[in-house]
Amino acid sequence: MTQDTITDRLSEAYNPANFRALGHQLIDLLADHLKKAQDPENQQLINYREPEEELKFWQNDFTKAGQEGASLTFFEDILEHSIHLHHPHYIGHQVSVPAPVNALAGMVSDILSNGTGVYEMGMASNALERVVTDFTAQQIGYTTTASGFITSGGTLANLTALLAARAAKAPQQVWTKGHEEKLAIMVSEEAHYCVDRAARILGMGSEGIIKIPVDEQFKIRTELLEGYYQEAIAEGRIPIALIGCAGSTATGSYDNLNTLADFCEQHQLWFHVDGAHGGAVAFSEKYKYLAAGMDRADTIVLDYHKMLMTPALNTALLFKEGHRSYDTFIQRAQYLWETEQSPEWYHSGKRTFECTKLMLSIKVYATLRCHGPGIFSDNVNRLYDQARSFAQILSEAPDFELAVQPEANILNFRYTGIPREEWDIKNGQIRQRLVELGSFYIVQTVINNERWLRATVMNPFTDGQHFQKLLAIIRTI
Repeated sequence: MTQDTITDRLSEAYNPANFRALGHQLIDLLADHLKKAQDPENQQLINYREPEEELKFWQNDFTKAGQEGASLTFFEDILEHSIHLHHPHYIGHQVSVPAPVNALAGMVSDILSNGTGVYEMGMASNALERVVTDFTAQQIGYTTTASGFITSGGTLANLTALLAARAAKAPQQVWTKGHEEKLAIMVSEEAHYCVDRAARILGMGSEGIIKIPVDEQFKIRTELLEGYYQEAIAEGRIPIALIGCAGSTATGSYDNLNTLADFCEQHQLWFHVDGAHGGAVAFSEKYKYLAAGMDRADTIVLDYHKMLMTPALNTALLFKEGHRSYDTFIQRAQYLWETEQSPEWYHSGKRTFECTKLMLSIKVYATLRCHGPGIFSDNVNRLYDQARSFAQILSEAPDFELAVQPEANILNFRYTGIPREEWDIKNGQIRQRLVELGSFYIVQTVINNERWLRATVMNPFTDGQHFQKLLAIIRTI
C-alpha cells in the first residue's frame, strides 16, 4: 500500500450506500420502538439491571467491535438497555419527550458537524439560533432590544448569566483584573443546586450565597429580602444579583417575580430568572400568568429540553438588553474574528463558553417549522393540565398525601396507608421496587426532612388511567 492510499476500513466508514442501507433499517427500528412505547401493554418502560451487570454486558459487546453485520444489533441493544421516555408511564425526571422530527434534525446536525463559534462554520445554525431566540424573547414579552443565544444546558446558562451580572454590577472590571470585594447573590433556598455551584465557581464562596427562606408553597419569602440584604451590607458583602425561580427544583413553584423585580430596581441589582423548567409557560396563554414579571428580568434561562419537546441539552439564555450579552466574554481571538468588542450575533463564540458548539438551534427550529409555533403551547398546556388531574386523583385518595398543590407539572406525594413512623422508609422502598418492576418510573425527593415520591408529567400521552394504575401498583407493593 502506498502512502497516499486510503484504507478499505476508512472507505467503508464513509460509504454513502452503507449509510443509506443502515439508515433505512434504523429508522424502521426507531419507528417500531415509538409505536410500542406508546402502548404500555406491549413494552416495558425500563428493563432494570444492576450497574455491574450492565457494565459486563457492554464490555462483552465491545469484543464484537468491527464484526460485519453487527451495527443494527448494537442499536437494538441500546434500545433494550435504555429507559423509554415515550412510554406514558414515564413520569420521572424533568427531561422532555422529544418530538421524533428532532431525531432527523439531529442526524442532519451530526452529519454536517458545523460548529457555531464563527459564522462561516455555522451559517445556517447561527441564523436559526437568532430566529429561535428572537421568537422565544417575543413570547416572554421582551422588546426588540432583547437578544440571546442557545447553550448546552441550564447549568452553563445560569453560570453565564451570573458572569454577566458580575460584569454589569461588580465595582471593577473583574474580567480583566479579578475582584477583591466580597461579592454575593441572593437566591431562594429552593433554587437549583447549579446556582449555588455557579456562585462558588465565580469565587463568591459559601458566604456569597445568601439563601432566602421559602413559605409553605415553597416560594421565596419576599418580606425577608430587605433584612437579608441589609445584613449582607453590614457584613461587608456586596450583593450584585437576585435570582427568581420560575419553577423551583423540588416542587415547580413560581416565585413572585414582579415583587423580586421591584426589589432589584430599588437596590440596583441584576435580576435573573431561572426559568429552566417553568419558563416554558411563556408559550402558553393559559398558564403564562404563573411567570408574571419574567419580562422584567435582566436575564432568563429557559430549557427547550424540558417541556418544549427537544432532546437534551438545549437551553436559551436571553438578555433583556441584548448588548449586555457581549460584555461577559471580551477576549481576543484573531483567528476567529477581527475585533473582540463588536456585537456580532452571528459569531456565537463571542457570547458563550463554547466555541465548537453543536448545531443546537436546528432541533428547536425543526419542531417549530414542521408543526407550527403553537405546538409548544399545546404541549405545556397538556402537561400542566394532566398534572392538575393527577393532583385531583391524589387528593381524593384516602391513602395518599399531596405535599402541595402543583403550579407546574411536578407533584410530590407519598403513600400513607401504613403506620406514620414507616412513611419515610416505605416510600423509598416503593420507589425502588417500581424501578425494578420496570412498569413505571418516578423519582423521590426530600422536603422538610421527609421523603416524598416525586412525579413530573413529561409525556403528553400520560393521562388519568395511567395515574390510577400507578396508585394501584403502589398499593400492591
